[in-house]
Amino acid sequence: MSTLSSADEAQLKAQLQDAVVACTERCLYHSAKWAAELLTSLPSSDDDGSDTDVDSPMSDASPPHTPNPVPKDPIEARLEAREAHKFLLAKTYFDCREFDRCAAVFLPAALPRGAAYATSSPAPKTRQAAKGKAKTSTPAQPKAPTDAVFGLSQKSLFLALYAKYIAGEKRVNEDSEMILGPQDGGVTLNKELPGISAILEQWFTKLSTSGRQPQGWLEYLYGIVLAKGKNEKLAIDYLIRSVQHYTYNWGAWQELTSLLSTIEELNQLVDRLPQNIMTFIFHVTSSQELYSANEQVHTSLSQITAFFPNSAFLKTQRALLHYHNKDFDDAEQIFSDLLVTDPHRVDHLDNYSNILYVMGMRPKLAFLAQLATATDKFRPETCCVVGNYYSLKSEHEKAVMYFRRALTLDRNFLSAWTLMGHEFVEMKNTHAAIESYRRAVDVNRKDYRAWYGLGQTYEVLEMHSYALFYHQRAAALRPYDPKLWMAVGQCFGKVGKIMNGIRAYKRALVAGSYYDAGVGSSFGSGDAPGLGGGILDPEVLYQIALLYERLNNMPESAAYMELVLAQEEGPEADDEVGGGVGVTATTSKARLWLARWEYMRGMYQRSMELANELCQDGVEVEDAKALVRDIRARMEREGDTES
Repeated sequence: MSTLSSADEAQLKAQLQDAVVACTERCLYHSAKWAAELLTSLPSSDDDGSDTDVDSPMSDASPPHTPNPVPKDPIEARLEAREAHKFLLAKTYFDCREFDRCAAVFLPAALPRGAAYATSSPAPKTRQAAKGKAKTSTPAQPKAPTDAVFGLSQKSLFLALYAKYIAGEKRVNEDSEMILGPQDGGVTLNKELPGISAILEQWFTKLSTSGRQPQGWLEYLYGIVLAKGKNEKLAIDYLIRSVQHYTYNWGAWQELTSLLSTIEELNQLVDRLPQNIMTFIFHVTSSQELYSANEQVHTSLSQITAFFPNSAFLKTQRALLHYHNKDFDDAEQIFSDLLVTDPHRVDHLDNYSNILYVMGMRPKLAFLAQLATATDKFRPETCCVVGNYYSLKSEHEKAVMYFRRALTLDRNFLSAWTLMGHEFVEMKNTHAAIESYRRAVDVNRKDYRAWYGLGQTYEVLEMHSYALFYHQRAAALRPYDPKLWMAVGQCFGKVGKIMNGIRAYKRALVAGSYYDAGVGSSFGSGDAPGLGGGILDPEVLYQIALLYERLNNMPESAAYMELVLAQEEGPEADDEVGGGVGVTATTSKARLWLARWEYMRGMYQRSMELANELCQDGVEVEDAKALVRDIRARMEREGDTES
């Protein structure tokens, strides 16, 4: 992507400005906020190409506005003008959170029969009977959509149906039981969805013959409804239609991202999307959500950031890419700078608190919890920050309390479900941990931490076949994370599939070569995936050796034990690697194994050397001394025999 010309920049500003207004009118406040933040992050030119002085009366004139490239449908314009006053009334109801009342402005709902006139005198029986007969020929629910509904503008219909949807979501929260309480099944449904779906389905059927132009907003709402109903393929189709008709509705892009499971799906989707800067941003964001933090994604993000140098959203995406790649120092620095720039911004502070938790930066995490609480204590992100702080202090009951509070505010807040699962594991409450992780997976199937947590919990219960399934799901989501492949290898070993376990551990070695040495990574950088290059993880090599021993392939096992020892000093040929791992518990166990192996083979000199090294290192000293005594005794016996 090259630098924007002044005309392109003016058009981009106009489109983002239009997006802020359009999303605000339709009460899509998060999308409006996103567009407004992106708009203000564009580099500002002091003169804007104008010679007019700031204090001049001419400066009060409206700025030049680049027209929207999509001409407005005259039918829609006429309908919107006719409904203007009613639309303003409906929007004020929505803003006051009177969602049913908002929807009723354009879609009046009939009261249940007899509710309004319960105290009035009964009608004569003959009339009642006639009315009863008449009623049998009409359905109990109003038809959707009739000519009256189709006579609404798309703007008004969207607001009415969106208000119905939000009212349904509100009732879902009200009807739901306490988080992980005895009655909480997590399956409360939005009862408004079937009605909304019926109206939209018939509306789109009639649209093709009406001559009216689609605007993208109703497509967006229908995509949400279809996704809620698990009809994901059709939901993606409608969301693509939505962003093709109106590109700058960020909510539609977010819904698309949530429906993608793999990078392959993302790459297949890109060709069907409009070729503009929004698709570019979507591709980077989706790659980050799918844990694909390669060089190409970083390059793409740098190109977009050149257009929006002050965008907090894009800086956050960069920080999350570093976070997923275990570059915690770089991620922490970006979040820290963002906090200085905008101390009242709560978005993604839960991710920042995860980074501080992993790095053990307790004072900074305490400050972040204090700052977030002072800004807005009733945001799920704030509750997660405070929960992480208590978790770092090992006050797990308090941490669970705050994660529950986050979920009471937003039941679909993924971080809270996963983090609460971690706390239940610490508290040895495996049943609650499994339920928390399952709910996290229900919210987002791409959450590898929840899959991995399920695997770990089933390992504690010694249900290794179950654990294997969940670890494999986690490893499929993050194929370059060595820790996940080590877990898969361990489970294969427990269920007796030795060769599969060896392959999984070797995959961990390959995965480790993709990470530079740093916080959270036990691997160095290596150009050879298996047996060469840089520092390899001694624990992985040791586990491979043990599995070969179980197959009675002793030479191969010994070769891997030798590799474990080789990691102490590292590759001598490359001085830039910075040495090996030194003496560790794992290398000492490998040294003891090799000493015994050499003793069994009759290689007493080599066995003695290894045992003496163990004594010098102060590790496994008793076993090493016993082995030295056995070697001396054997050597003396053999010497006596020869003489």
